[in-house]
Amino acid sequence: MTVDAELPAGVPGIDVPGLAGWLAAELPGSGRITAVDLLAGGRSNLTYGITLDGGRRIVLRRPPLGHVQPTAHDMGREYRVLSALGKGSDVPVPTTLAFCDDEAVIGARFYLMDFVDGKVLRTPEDAPGMTPEQASALSDRLAEALAAVHLVDLEKTGLTDFGRPAGYMARQLRRWGKQWDGSQEAIRATGAERHLPEYDRLVARLAERLPAEDGGLTGLVHGDFRLDNALARLEPRPEITAVVDWEMSTLGDPLSDLGLTLVYWTQASDAQAERLPVGASITAAPGFHTRRRFAERYAEITGFDLDALDFYVAFACFKLAVILEGIHARYLQKATVGEGFEAIGEGVPALLERAHRILDDGSVW
Repeated sequence: MTVDAELPAGVPGIDVPGLAGWLAAELPGSGRITAVDLLAGGRSNLTYGITLDGGRRIVLRRPPLGHVQPTAHDMGREYRVLSALGKGSDVPVPTTLAFCDDEAVIGARFYLMDFVDGKVLRTPEDAPGMTPEQASALSDRLAEALAAVHLVDLEKTGLTDFGRPAGYMARQLRRWGKQWDGSQEAIRATGAERHLPEYDRLVARLAERLPAEDGGLTGLVHGDFRLDNALARLEPRPEITAVVDWEMSTLGDPLSDLGLTLVYWTQASDAQAERLPVGASITAAPGFHTRRRFAERYAEITGFDLDALDFYVAFACFKLAVILEGIHARYLQKATVGEGFEAIGEGVPALLERAHRILDDGSVW
């Protein structure tokens, strides 16, 4: 590949000549870049499709543009966990190709991985011919994928030092609190105002319910596990071809993942206020498991006790509210790429209210 060959036009977040030169040095023989496009999906780290000579497709991941929290969007960690899982686990993940630690190449650290055949399913329009039987099977496959993440052999994969599981939930409360504060500063800098008193009350309630520092469940945690952070295929049979978006993965309490999955999971009986501006609404279609049945399937596979699930789902509401507030801040800074960001901020107060309701009722159902 020659860097001075004719290259396609760039897209926001990618320096195409810089990427071409780096590819020539790091992956010689990979071929000339013929197209670069922003892939649908992901409202945090950005995902691009790179087309090479001969039609080969690879995928590039980089941090978002604009307002970025200092502890978030670590490309190196995401690359490490994907590489480890690809070599020593039953978790379906893309094959990693190369990692770039030099921000000067395209403007940020990034990594490359193989393109995986599969589709992001968010709305019924994404799978118009899906039958209830396929939806039910896909629900099971996703529960099995989540269980596979949490049952990963940390020794075999070399991930025993990937995090500090003791005191995980307490650190999460502190970490996301700092993220919230950073987003509030960014929002104020734009001249906008946010008044959300239920946030502070929720933090206090969650702090009262934190599990003991030691003991309890420990395993690999994805950090943002949901249907539309996976690639799915319905034919010849429903399957999850890859779990993606590992930017928040670490070692910790697996039930934090399950809690977040259930917050994202929409079902037909949900009131309008419970339908988030992110996540997959397709799970409300006929045949998909209810949240209860999804959790039951997960428990059947893992054997984990779900008696304290209300805390984990309420905590997930808090965490997702912080994530959405960060996205809202980037939207106000005009530093987002893609569509649908204008409604993100509206989901924050709804999530805070939902968390309080769950804690009041002591049940997620």
